[in-house]
Amino acid sequence: MRREVLYITTIAIGLFVSAKYAQWPVDIWCIGTFLYIYASTDRKERIEMIAVLAFATPMELFFSEVWLIYEYQRGLMPLFVPVGHYFLFDLGRRVAKRIPHSSPVYLILALLPFVLYGAVKGTDTSAILLLVLTFGFIKWGPEPRLYATMVWLALAMELWGTYLCNWTWASTVPYTGLTAWNPPLLVGAFYCFGDLLVNLSVAKFEGQPIVQVNHDVL
Repeated sequence: MRREVLYITTIAIGLFVSAKYAQWPVDIWCIGTFLYIYASTDRKERIEMIAVLAFATPMELFFSEVWLIYEYQRGLMPLFVPVGHYFLFDLGRRVAKRIPHSSPVYLILALLPFVLYGAVKGTDTSAILLLVLTFGFIKWGPEPRLYATMVWLALAMELWGTYLCNWTWASTVPYTGLTAWNPPLLVGAFYCFGDLLVNLSVAKFEGQPIVQVNHDVL
């Protein structure tokens, strides 16, 4: 099975099963799939996989348990979430390699009318800040196509997850005075930041400048 199909079906069906029936089968499937990929891949991808877990786990716990910008259906972060971040990352880079090099800015600009609508209505003022951050990642980050792709993939996953009530975003962002939709329109900016950290980690362990690291698709 192609990994793209594996990731899409795992995320789509897994979120449905977790929301409507039970979380533990999804935990077992996702962690087992992650371990299988880890055991059968090369050193570089293993670094990426470990880096995703190392960054995604504390960030998820901070956002949901400390900052309280969203809340999970059953309280604490599900075990499948950190490995799910790797599935989305790997899916994103596979999709990103198929889009034109000139497309990242236009993919983000397509969301601009919705950003302005949320800002004018006052229902998603956080989108302005997240839009600026996203353009920053695309302008100065090493993989602009990946970041633009992740904005759309993350939005699709978040729409499905919030529709099923796997998690719910707060309508006001604590301690900031900003508002947010459920999910925030440009929630993908958080994923862009995580992907950049993975890029930096691989560059560090491979002993190469970040611009020279090729995140191969296996």
